[in-house]
Amino acid sequence: MPSPQIIRSPSGEELVVLPRAEYEALLAAAEDAEEDAADLAMLDRRRAEAAGPDGLLPAEVSQSILKGDSLLKALRRWRGLTQTELAEAAGLGQGYLSDLEARHKQGSPETLARLAAALGIPRPWLVSAEGNR
Repeated sequence: MPSPQIIRSPSGEELVVLPRAEYEALLAAAEDAEEDAADLAMLDRRRAEAAGPDGLLPAEVSQSILKGDSLLKALRRWRGLTQTELAEAAGLGQGYLSDLEARHKQGSPETLARLAAALGIPRPWLVSAEGNR
């Protein structure tokens, strides 16, 4: 890859000359960064909307998480379900649900949607800030 050429305009401003392919790659990267920022902003808004008017999970769920439970385990306990009951309602194996709760595995978007439906909660609740499910 050739290094860019730097030239000065008559007014003294420095200008950078680079190959068109590099210029287009920079434009694409800038567009991707803008899109990523917009996606993150939308995710933050959706999480706040899903958690309710004040943007918070139920107090019992938060307390359980502070004690070390995963978000999924805290939500299951908040709903008063056993692993077996939730696994059956979501069409999953109890062992797989155990792995999800222990953070040994991460569920697919489809799995998370099924768990959210079985728990009667908005799907975004299953995605915490740390990416724990």
